Amino acid sequence: MELIKKYFPDLLEKQIDQLSSLKNIYSYWNTYVNLISKKTFCHFYQRHILFCLGIAKVYSFFPGSTVMDLGTGGGFPGIPLSIVFPNTEFILVDSILKKIKIVDKIINSLRLKNAKAICIRAEKIENKFDFVVSRAVAKIYKIHQWIKNKYRCKSISTGAFYLKGGNLTKELNRFPNAVEYPLINYFREPFFIEKKVIWISNI
Repeated sequence: MELIKKYFPDLLEKQIDQLSSLKNIYSYWNTYVNLISKKTFCHFYQRHILFCLGIAKVYSFFPGSTVMDLGTGGGFPGIPLSIVFPNTEFILVDSILKKIKIVDKIINSLRLKNAKAICIRAEKIENKFDFVVSRAVAKIYKIHQWIKNKYRCKSISTGAFYLKGGNLTKELNRFPNAVEYPLINYFREPFFIEKKVIWISNI
């Protein structure tokens, strides 16, 4: 948790309390459903919370906007982002019901009023969004096909943020206007050397 406070020194006390409680909450629910790999759980705040909050380093969601977390799994990046952006609405979407049920319980235990978990395939959801966020769900071109008609309006200020790692040259060939934000520019830990936030505008 010290890493989070180091890189986000302006968090409110309520946000710090919510983020601080996450490890114990996930430790409990992980015994019932595999939300987080046991191999990475010892690096919970670095590899899961801070990595997800890389999006918050490159963009601040405006109040009143709506964000879909596609393939949220155990609630990432939607839950950490909903804590940091309490005035933005987050819809956490996944097709695996047992995970969504747990994510819903985590949202309730944190008393997050701006987050909602829905069990549905992304291509079937009828809601419209300003932004989409996603962490390691599928190749970007596949996700793009699922979400291209899900935006509320066509605006250069809306689009999708992807949390990715490794060489993305081939994956981004179809998206010449994609913007890469290397997270090592924001977080100094070696884990982030090959981690990036990818921004692809809705236009």
